[in-house]
Amino acid sequence: MNGDRHVLLFSAEEVARGQVPAEHAAVLRTVLDWSEEFLVSPHPDLGRTGPVCPYTQSSLRKGLYHLAVTRTGDLGATVAALRSWYERFAADLSDADRELLTILVALPHLDHTDSTELDAVQRAAKDEFVAEGLMIGQFHPVCAEPGLWNDDFRPLVSPVPLLAIRQMLVFDLLFVVDDEAHLDSYLRRFAPAIPSRVRDLLTVRLRPTGVPGVPVGVTA
Repeated sequence: MNGDRHVLLFSAEEVARGQVPAEHAAVLRTVLDWSEEFLVSPHPDLGRTGPVCPYTQSSLRKGLYHLAVTRTGDLGATVAALRSWYERFAADLSDADRELLTILVALPHLDHTDSTELDAVQRAAKDEFVAEGLMIGQFHPVCAEPGLWNDDFRPLVSPVPLLAIRQMLVFDLLFVVDDEAHLDSYLRRFAPAIPSRVRDLLTVRLRPTGVPGVPVGVTA
């Protein structure tokens, strides 16, 4: 267990063994079960082959999957604390392991029937996270965000409200292409050889055409 006055963090193994405070055991076990059953498995409505999340199984297997609970009602402070812990955990990891490092924070006190508050927190944090090469995503029992490969699939539906933090990966283009600042951060990280003036043009011109969420040159 790790933590501070804002958050408590546990490895997936600690949660599986019940090595967590009793008041948090049920929600953490629920999130771990969902991770091990839904995220690591294929789904007929996903729209592609493979598991819902391609990285969760490897993250779990390598002990790089962490679950957290908040100790404060201040969601901004919770997000800041999680980012700080992510950076601490990542500091001694190899590049390959850093790609698998994941932290999910359970927020069971949020409204389970309305994701507005969670969505607002995620949007407020995403600019800074993406600029630093990180991704922050929201999961919620009524999350309406469609899948990348099937508009009728809801991959971000979870048993309790959650925020997830991980490193930005080259495959995250579809998650950033609709925002100029996010796309620019992505290109600066993954296409450093592209001249800045060309990057600026790509930021403006690389836009979805025909299929929502799919950039030019990518086949849905």
